[in-house]
Amino acid sequence: MFTLRKTFKYLFLILICFSAPAFSQAQAPVFPCEQDDKFAEFDFWLGAWEVHVANGTFAGKNEISRAQRGCVLIENWQSATGGGGMSINYVDKITDEWVQVWNDASGSQINIRGGLTDDGMLLVGTIHYVANGTTLPFRGLWTPLPDGRVRQFFEQSTDEGETWTPWFEGFYTMKSAE
Repeated sequence: MFTLRKTFKYLFLILICFSAPAFSQAQAPVFPCEQDDKFAEFDFWLGAWEVHVANGTFAGKNEISRAQRGCVLIENWQSATGGGGMSINYVDKITDEWVQVWNDASGSQINIRGGLTDDGMLLVGTIHYVANGTTLPFRGLWTPLPDGRVRQFFEQSTDEGETWTPWFEGFYTMKSAE
C-alpha cells in the first residue's frame, strides 16, 4: 500500500523526469553573444578614435562601443565639418555574417554584410543616397594595422561592381586617455 510519503516521492521523480529537457534549456547561456567568439571578431574596432585621411588631415572622431551584452556594436561618428552618423553592427546568426546598417545626417544609408578575411573585416552591399534616390554597390574593409591603428576603406561602384571608386579612406588612431 502506498503511503502519502511514497506517493510524493514518485510524483517528485516523475516531475524530474519530465521536466529535465526544460531544465536543461534553462541552463543555456543567459547572454549567449558574450560566449560566442563570432561576436568578438570586430573587437579590434572598439574604442574612441581620432580619424585622419591618408594625407594626415583630421576627418573626425568615432566611438565604437559594445552594447546589449556583446550582441551589438554601436558606432557614433562626428565629422570635423560638423556632420555625423551612426551605425549598428551585429552578427546575423541565420547567415553567420556581420551586418552594418549606417545612417548619417546627409542622408547616406549603407547596408552591408560579410565577414572576417585575411585582410580584415570585409562587408559588401549598397549605399543609398536619400537626396537623389540613387542606390549603388558599396563595400567597406576595416584592417587592423601593426601599429594599433585601424584602416577603414570604403568604395562604391557606378557600373554594378565592374569597377570601384574610393569613397572614403580613414586611419583610426586610439584617442589618448584625457
